[in-house]
Amino acid sequence: MEEENKEVSAAASSQQASKIEPDKVAKWYVAHTYSGYENKVKANLEKTINNRHLQDVILEVRIPMEDVLEIRKGQKQVVQRKLFPGYVLVHMFMNDDTWYIVRNTRGVTGFVGPGSKPVPLTESEMTALGVKKEPQLELGFEVGDTVKVTKGTWKDHTGIVQKIDMENETVSLDIGVFGHDTPVELAFTDVKVEE
Repeated sequence: MEEENKEVSAAASSQQASKIEPDKVAKWYVAHTYSGYENKVKANLEKTINNRHLQDVILEVRIPMEDVLEIRKGQKQVVQRKLFPGYVLVHMFMNDDTWYIVRNTRGVTGFVGPGSKPVPLTESEMTALGVKKEPQLELGFEVGDTVKVTKGTWKDHTGIVQKIDMENETVSLDIGVFGHDTPVELAFTDVKVEE
């Protein structure tokens, strides 16, 4: 009889140890998803929140994005990119129920943290994520690459990139003319990677 009581109390204590301590304030948690499923996970989770009326315990689902300045077809375009592909941020009061709902959403593989215990983001980590930075310029070429001139006097000539000036948004090329390399400075929008 004593042995059975010990087993029952041991089982009860291990169950309590595996339970998640409920949050008194909402915190941000990071859910890991299959790569490319971030938007689908966000939509599914928001649908579940609305269907089950959980707006008061799961407050927000966010995919961290950043603006990147790209040059496509000679035009500058601001494109949004996922800051952390494969991750979704969830602002919620953590308890067993909310953990279960998020964890069992299609596409979610788990929470960031040791084992099955999620670790909330700190204030400094959230501040760093919320800071709006200037869009970074992504050129698609670097020093040593061969590019083709798309505009101006040197149109349709190819050259080798010698220097990139991010501040003035210019690129210095060596273009072969009559057997000699001629240094030319052009705007980023006047060149494209040779295909």
